[in-house]
Amino acid sequence: MKTVLYGRIVFGASAVAFGIIALMWHDADTWQEMYVFIQPPFGDVIGNVLMVAQIVGGLALLLQRTVRLGSIILVVDYALFTLGCVPPIFSTPLTYGPYVPFFETLSLLCGAVAVYAACVSDAARSAMIGRAARVALGLCAVSFALAQVFYPGITASLVPHWIPPNQMFWVWLTTIAFGLAAVAILINRQTRLAARLLTLMLFLFGVIVWVPIVIGHPGSHNDWSEFFLNYEITGACWMVAELRAF
Repeated sequence: MKTVLYGRIVFGASAVAFGIIALMWHDADTWQEMYVFIQPPFGDVIGNVLMVAQIVGGLALLLQRTVRLGSIILVVDYALFTLGCVPPIFSTPLTYGPYVPFFETLSLLCGAVAVYAACVSDAARSAMIGRAARVALGLCAVSFALAQVFYPGITASLVPHWIPPNQMFWVWLTTIAFGLAAVAILINRQTRLAARLLTLMLFLFGVIVWVPIVIGHPGSHNDWSEFFLNYEITGACWMVAELRAF
């Protein structure tokens, strides 16, 4: 299906671009929260290795004959990144900030798992793996909604002023959209539709929010990282949306 191909291209190309940007700027923020408990020089080495692996895995997704290998590389890579986001949560469990990168990275893991599930020939096993990716993505959508509830000001600052009626309107509308998508995905009702609409919303975030930002601040590493992360998550949601189990 062309939709699966396009989703895989978005996912793989964004992973490659994010990895390249990370290595070019060599900024600790790119490795999410991993530097909190892995100190230099080991943090530098591990971060570089994981980013190279992400680039290799992303490139592998772009070629049909290496999709399975690429998905395995990214599953391992994103699993390690996700684990790297856990210690800060235990350090400050009542602060929502550390949960944000954890669920963002978990959503990428969901995408990689979904790609792998699509490569599994056994229908029952593929469905089981896909179900795990679906449930985890539903939890990530819950987190996306909560992040906007806890930090509405930050979200509002990203909404272009020219979009009527006002910035906070779009903050709460998209928060509700994240919440509804999460419910549909978790209870497995209209799951494909919900995941596709979630994918569309994230895609539009990139076009409306991040494209103007990176054009306006081309030298900002953080903006480029957020831009490509947005499309990595978009691609991940796309891959879950196209799982055969739905």
